[in-house]
Amino acid sequence: MNAGIQFQHLKIQLEDLTLATNNFNDATNCIGGGGFGKVYKGQLVSHSKGRSMAAIKRLDPRHGQGIPEFLKEITTLSRYTHDNLISLLGFCYQGDENEMILVYEHASRGSLDRHLNSPHLTWSQRLKICLDAAKGLSYLHDPRETHQRLIHCDVKSANILLDDQWNAKVSDFGLSIMAPANEQQSIIVTAAAGTPGYCDPQYAITHTLTKESDVYSLGVVLIEVLCGTLCFTHSINGDTEKNFVRTWIESYKQKKLNDIIFKNETIQPLDQISLEKFSNIAYLCLEESRKDRPKMAEVVAQLETALDNQEFSEWINLRIDYEEMAKTVESPLNYSFKDEVRKLLLNGVLLKGGKTWFSLNKNGERCEMISFAECLDPEFASEAKSEFNSRFTVAPHHYKNGMVKTRVKAQFLSPGITYTVNLVFKFTLPRKDRKCHDRIALKYKLQGEKHSSISYLAYEREDGWWMCELYQFTSDRRTIDLEILFNSYTSIEAEGIEFRPLEKVNHKDENQPISDSNVNWEEKLLTDYEDVVKCFKNNVQWTTKKEAYSIIRKGFLIEDGKKKSIWFYLDKNGKKCHMLSARAAASWDLYSYKLSLPESRFGEAFQCVFRIPDMMANIQSQLVSSETTYATYLVYKLPKDQSRFEAPILVEDRGDLNSNCHCYIYLTSPQTPVIRPKANQNAHGPLNKPKFKGLPRPRNDGWMEVQIWEFKTGATTEMIPVSLALGTRGDKHLSGLIIEGLEFRPI
Repeated sequence: MNAGIQFQHLKIQLEDLTLATNNFNDATNCIGGGGFGKVYKGQLVSHSKGRSMAAIKRLDPRHGQGIPEFLKEITTLSRYTHDNLISLLGFCYQGDENEMILVYEHASRGSLDRHLNSPHLTWSQRLKICLDAAKGLSYLHDPRETHQRLIHCDVKSANILLDDQWNAKVSDFGLSIMAPANEQQSIIVTAAAGTPGYCDPQYAITHTLTKESDVYSLGVVLIEVLCGTLCFTHSINGDTEKNFVRTWIESYKQKKLNDIIFKNETIQPLDQISLEKFSNIAYLCLEESRKDRPKMAEVVAQLETALDNQEFSEWINLRIDYEEMAKTVESPLNYSFKDEVRKLLLNGVLLKGGKTWFSLNKNGERCEMISFAECLDPEFASEAKSEFNSRFTVAPHHYKNGMVKTRVKAQFLSPGITYTVNLVFKFTLPRKDRKCHDRIALKYKLQGEKHSSISYLAYEREDGWWMCELYQFTSDRRTIDLEILFNSYTSIEAEGIEFRPLEKVNHKDENQPISDSNVNWEEKLLTDYEDVVKCFKNNVQWTTKKEAYSIIRKGFLIEDGKKKSIWFYLDKNGKKCHMLSARAAASWDLYSYKLSLPESRFGEAFQCVFRIPDMMANIQSQLVSSETTYATYLVYKLPKDQSRFEAPILVEDRGDLNSNCHCYIYLTSPQTPVIRPKANQNAHGPLNKPKFKGLPRPRNDGWMEVQIWEFKTGATTEMIPVSLALGTRGDKHLSGLIIEGLEFRPI
């Protein structure tokens, strides 16, 4: 299999997967299966996410899943990335052992077919799931003609996966087919027949599948969601016994949808306007003639309208909830229309005599913060006044040192939502007097637990308060009662403990593989490219300017002194970038030993014995662009045991004697403990955080990077000295850490 080089960064060792799945244990780790083989859950160590649960699909060649299908899945999910498509985390291929394994992000709630009759899913959530799936398929069909069209060929509720927040992601691309984006009909002759019950009836006549075939299959899924059941039943021997699609279509035509629609007394009924929009578009998807079926983009538009109307209906229904809540509101709740209600609750209101702050986020999910003074055990209550203005009627609590007991009672949460429990506070010292604004080192634990957790990281919110994340949990009811003990040496003004729905934070990957190397290349080619290359020893040769640009854009090794220790290249905007090897960036004699690593662009790296030596080097002016702000990244790999690397590392700029400001970086992403994790849920989740300069991220070349410094070049730049000290606190050591070098890229 030739996927080795192209997808090197996705390779996972078989022994890691064997360990994660308890040796592929069917009894404890198997979470599904089918004609392809079996799917297992397992915790994998990821440099970017720490320990995270993954779905591990072990293909069984005896069931017809061979290398072509295996490669197609890897290629497809590497090329097509979207919030509503399942993400590929990696793969394992060992031809000698006939092992083909695909590793995906773990959708903790499983597939949609398991939840069709769930009493916990509101109609807004059901419509949102359908909309998510349609968005993913619309992206594949590419209505904007920006990439090759992909026809899924096996759309069904079992291939629509759901995460903690009920976001839907289309999965299983083993039967998918690529077609040109500008081809009107996209008729592809294929032997793939999809799944009975969902497959386009025209396939039996024409033996072709088209993008309209995906539309038909999604239409079947929409009707399944509407009716709360699968489109077929199975006989004892497993064959399809009865298909309900024709019956459902007849019910629609005869205006008897009320006879088949899913009903449950625990959820608000589907709004009539939403029902009309939803059923109309589902019926159109199921038209016999392909030319009469809507485009996937049209399905998205109609589902958005249906969802908007249903949300409006549920917004109005909130007025009923508020009859009881309004009795304790500090100021009257004046509302008459949806927009007024939404604006009021997005801004937040005070409840329970000014001790609880209630609001809704942009997704309509409930947020609740309880005043820290209200949470305090009576023996820790304080009468001290605070200099900070709070949204509560009581002042923030001044917490300095020692143990504090709290009891936190939230009453208005949204069921079925994953929440983060956060401490909201302000530092007592002015910002200019603090060495680091985003490090708190707060020690805490739930009452009754033996082990404490430490939250090192905090960030400033839009409202001017700071927040650090303590726990995550998935709510199964509107109320929760937690007793949290704080035991730390820190000086803060604590405003409250907040329950906030977990939000997916999307970070743009600025280190994408090169795909635009020949786009506007003449504008991006350095005017002094020949002089730059001549300044250093290298073996690079070219015959045309275009070839020169392509070579420099991809990068090449140049010599600085006795050893090839610089990797020079251009970014997508034509700015100069380079990486210094670990050998050139620091003196390693006392702190490490050299490793020969073919996967390093330098052929070598250095492994730490105890600590990272000071990074001391000179940035040569020829290697950076003028009047540009650069970030400096430490490029490294972590050992399998990452337990010693969780604490932050202090970075000091030894070159600026007038600077008292230090910063902290993390070599592995901080994790948050999960309260009462579910069966398929990891005991620690990724921290819910915005983008920080000091947090690590994976690179496409298989290494990790974290920003440790930045600088700006002038119109004429002299040699720039780098002098950075990276140190740990206490007895923490960094043995096993592998350093490739320092990279300098424009921000």
